[in-house]
Amino acid sequence: MQPARRVAFDVLRAVSESDAYANLLLPSAIAEAGLDQKDAGLATELAYGTLRRRGTYDAIIAAAAGRPIDGIDPPVLDALRLGVHQLLSTRVADHAAVNETVNLVAAVQGRGASGFANAVLRRITRESPEAWQTAIEDQARSDDERLALRAAHPVWVIRALRRALAAEGRAGELEALLDADNRSPEVTLVALPGLAEPGEPRRPFAQTAFGSPGGDPHRIVEQAAGTIRVQDEGSQLVALALAAAAPLRAGEKWLDLCAGPGGKTALLAAIARQHDISLEANEVVPTRARLVRNALRGVPGDVVVHEEDGRDLARSRPGAFDRILVDAPCTGLGALRRRPEARWRKSPADVAELVALQVQLLSAAVDALAPGGIVAYATCSPHLAETTGVVSEILRGRDDLVELDARAVLESVVRTPIDLAGDGSGRVQLWPHRHGTDAMFLALLQRSR
Repeated sequence: MQPARRVAFDVLRAVSESDAYANLLLPSAIAEAGLDQKDAGLATELAYGTLRRRGTYDAIIAAAAGRPIDGIDPPVLDALRLGVHQLLSTRVADHAAVNETVNLVAAVQGRGASGFANAVLRRITRESPEAWQTAIEDQARSDDERLALRAAHPVWVIRALRRALAAEGRAGELEALLDADNRSPEVTLVALPGLAEPGEPRRPFAQTAFGSPGGDPHRIVEQAAGTIRVQDEGSQLVALALAAAAPLRAGEKWLDLCAGPGGKTALLAAIARQHDISLEANEVVPTRARLVRNALRGVPGDVVVHEEDGRDLARSRPGAFDRILVDAPCTGLGALRRRPEARWRKSPADVAELVALQVQLLSAAVDALAPGGIVAYATCSPHLAETTGVVSEILRGRDDLVELDARAVLESVVRTPIDLAGDGSGRVQLWPHRHGTDAMFLALLQRSR
């Protein structure tokens, strides 16, 4: 069995069985397997490509197998998904895709299951990718279901994204957004201010952002000893906007309330260091708190990293901070390029639970602000309930908050003009198809007293 395929399969199994994140698991799996650059690229494409189009592949597998996918043993199903991706979306020869997948099934589930896998895959090879796409779309019950099968997004996600774009008067960009979600993002790096200088090619917006020559950032990151890291440009812009929301004063106290995995924390820490500002961070999940501490290793000085429920920490420190970042837990619908499994993992029921948490975190953060203090509320999701809905609820319940023009702040820090279509509120919504970033949302609220 080819090692790259085995690595990809193991990642798929971990995502299915343990709710693992492919972007966190895959690099270590590639290193442990000792894959060279070519095989590492293949493993990455197989894992990410299969996860992105899982819903479409499941419909094709069900049609070819003559049974629903929940009637197929999970390890066999993941192997079939991997095989179908090779057959329909790569240049891998049909015989190689079939044989490797059948051998994989035999190794993990036995010869009986491998015969079933062989029959399903050979059935799929008899029709073109276009014919299979037409066949499954013909079974759709609505235009949204057809689009879901074509663009490999759940229907509820498509509708949420359409509503978010429509709020900006840009509903016509939906298919461009879905297409961007299904493309691998370019690697973007951050050069921590005062500690490293951005290289080439520069990214268009963040002063700290640049691309990775050749696409592989590992050598640059290792040589920089923590002062250069991989970080999406949208995430960098959120941290830069909080720092630029008001003139910086020595002695300010900052808090990153939901800090994991630590990219924004490190950028804020570098900025704070330049201006004699103290920063604290908090992350409730111990494993993610360790990632925050690791992210901070390149920034001289001490940043205390708490491991508490952010609501409790903020409530215990009333009026203590001048700036707070609340990068709240969310559905992750803005990062589907980098976390393709998120689209299949979340459901509409998750949104209500997350919104309640987001409101509580933001409310507690406001209480922890000193008079005149500013909170940046951010999510890596454009879902309106998680973005404008949360901010509006907080504003309705308090008379001591003023909403700042986050768009004007962001426009003051970008290197080149940025297209920020808005709803008139001054809030910022970034988009993969328009800005080449994750779909980060940002609002800035200032406590008046």
